[in-house]
Amino acid sequence: MADRHITYADAGVDVDEGARSVELIKPAVKKTNRPEVIGGLGGFGSLFSMKGYKDMEDPVLVSGTDGVGTKLAIAQRFGRNDTVGQDLVAMCADDVVVAGAEPLFFLDYVSVGKLRAEALAEIVGGIAEGCRLAGCALVGGETAEHPGVMDPDDYDLAGFVVGVVDRPKMIGPDLVREGDVIIGLPSSGIHSNGYSLVRKVVIEGKTDEELTTPLDELDGRSIVDAVLEPTTIYAGGLIRALAAGAPIHAMAHITGGGITENLNRALPATIDAAVDRGGEDGPAWDIPPIIDYVSRAAGLTPDEAYKTFNMGVGMSVICAPDDIDEVCEALTAEGFAPFVMGECVPGTGKVVYR
Repeated sequence: MADRHITYADAGVDVDEGARSVELIKPAVKKTNRPEVIGGLGGFGSLFSMKGYKDMEDPVLVSGTDGVGTKLAIAQRFGRNDTVGQDLVAMCADDVVVAGAEPLFFLDYVSVGKLRAEALAEIVGGIAEGCRLAGCALVGGETAEHPGVMDPDDYDLAGFVVGVVDRPKMIGPDLVREGDVIIGLPSSGIHSNGYSLVRKVVIEGKTDEELTTPLDELDGRSIVDAVLEPTTIYAGGLIRALAAGAPIHAMAHITGGGITENLNRALPATIDAAVDRGGEDGPAWDIPPIIDYVSRAAGLTPDEAYKTFNMGVGMSVICAPDDIDEVCEALTAEGFAPFVMGECVPGTGKVVYR
């Protein structure tokens, strides 16, 4: 054994490439800085000052963690690494904002089979852009190279976000009342849930040419372009709307489980969400063509589709009927296109369709 000389690089881990990666991502990370960030990349821990929040009556920290899931497999197949980072931030930041919490800072974890600095820079660039849209700082993260455990071209992502809200200003099910109106905010597409089904019914078995050819039923987009459309980030605009005084009672981030398994999380036990999903004249709001395309390819019933995909609703907002105009004006001012999708009725805390 003493005659052997095997370096860390020989074992498959390139520390020099890791150092080069850090240098490549620093400009993107810097663009997300907030005044509260102390120091920069390179420390063992990330520092964030809470001095600016000492005037809150009862500051509450709200944290969240998530990943992107099997959407990554499609991105990896086509070498499109620049938008999945935005998906990652959206899944985390839009979870904490439903409590009325402002996302403060974000950390990422990237595991790779073989570290390639340029590819990592694209991934982290997408994360930084997502943080910019959400209004939070990208304060640090970890990149782990796993030779022999992951294929060289494989990678996986996880994200962690921390936000803050003053307890008297928290929103949620406790504020929801019978007669409240449910407002939908449009999704950009499938977002980041349901991709195991997406891959099975419209990706697997198809050539790259088939997947990259524009289709009329997708409004001239290819399948791969449509399924890799990045997730809309609502957090930044919603926090600004709340700060401006929009009287919102509760919100629901429509992710895995679709409208059926997420909107109910914004309800008290005595209220149902009665959602108008349309009838013979078509849906009550615009459903992205790719969601309809995948649902038809899978032969999903309406109930199955609404329990699998967001069906064109990325975020639901609940408010009093007298406040609908004020809330919609605030949301429109932030670039959203709100629409009424239902109302709150007596029930047992579930979603019902009509």
